[in-house]
Amino acid sequence: MSFTPDAPGRATDAAPSIAIVGAGPVGLAFALMAQQAMPQARLCLFDARALDADLHRDTRTLALGLGSVQLLQRLQAWPAAQAAAITEISVSQVPPGRADVRLRAADLAVPQLGAVLGYGPLLDALQNAWVAAQRAQSTRLRHQFGLRVAGIKPLTQAVELDAGVVETFDLVVLAEGGLFSEQASKPLRREYGQTAWVGDVRLGPGVPRGLAVERFTRNGPLALLPLPDDPQGRRATLVWCVDAHDDPVAPLLDEQRLTLLRSLFPPDATDLRAIGPLKGFPLGLNAERHLVNSRVVTIGNAAQTLHPVAGQGLNLGLRDAHTLAQCLRTAYRSADIDAALSRFTRQRAPDRTALLATTDVFARAFAWDHPGATLAREAALGLLSAVKPLRDALARQMMFGWR
Repeated sequence: MSFTPDAPGRATDAAPSIAIVGAGPVGLAFALMAQQAMPQARLCLFDARALDADLHRDTRTLALGLGSVQLLQRLQAWPAAQAAAITEISVSQVPPGRADVRLRAADLAVPQLGAVLGYGPLLDALQNAWVAAQRAQSTRLRHQFGLRVAGIKPLTQAVELDAGVVETFDLVVLAEGGLFSEQASKPLRREYGQTAWVGDVRLGPGVPRGLAVERFTRNGPLALLPLPDDPQGRRATLVWCVDAHDDPVAPLLDEQRLTLLRSLFPPDATDLRAIGPLKGFPLGLNAERHLVNSRVVTIGNAAQTLHPVAGQGLNLGLRDAHTLAQCLRTAYRSADIDAALSRFTRQRAPDRTALLATTDVFARAFAWDHPGATLAREAALGLLSAVKPLRDALARQMMFGWR
């Protein structure tokens, strides 16, 4: 997609027209929220994939905080039967440390801290909700699937978009993200020199239901996240981050990987019965400095791709989408959009800046070959384990983001 700098344009008093580029989870969620928040606006959703593409072929797994689950429930796009609730989170590091921070839903009087599900089921639920809304309001909602957006040209208080036919919109929302390794470089980019090995493992009865584990090792973070049972029994998804230049996982056989994992996880997460194929993904930070450029707004993975430590990438993108829809709620005319975008910029800055900085520091800390880094993590975990208000604040941050 090409991006052409400013050219002349015009503002009108007509109801706003908004193009959403990218029908992934964040783009679809924003489209659904915007059509509710702006009943006067005209929306058009663009995506290069076909509308009837098999969405379940994408086997990625997503971790969502409670705030994201509640947002999707309000949109009637939450596939509850295909999600596994997280009711307890264990955060610790491999010995010599002994601190194990436990975040429990029961301690916060909530039914769950979050949930885990496949990318395909979530995308399917969101797309079905959008298609139903579009059919019910076809005079103002439309979509173009199977057409790639070739160019975007900001004008004065408008944007030209080329998807085979050139159209002018009052606002374009970019939500077309993709994997870190496939993205063009953004202003904030850092290669971490780490690989995330991702796949499924089979669990025995010794692992409590609803338990998610984040374990810090000398190579990088290691996570185990519950998945819904399938006909073969209990399962979880594994995210195993290691040094890409001295990879301890790649040369191992499956049984050797299981043995190593049992030695790395805390005692109540060692009942691992089998491991499936693992797929490696290069890790890095790739982010825009600013979400707003004239009348073009970037959200979700299109705005920031993060290290998977704490699993907050999609949660951050959904909060981008929700805040943008709420800020646009009072944009009854094209001329109202600029003020709405200023509010959006101010409101998103604290949450986004905090999460980008936190994940970046954690990711780089594993490259520090110094015993002080391990001691610092252990001291922080010990403090969290001992002080309940700090644990509760961390749990709220993971569920709802920075407020």
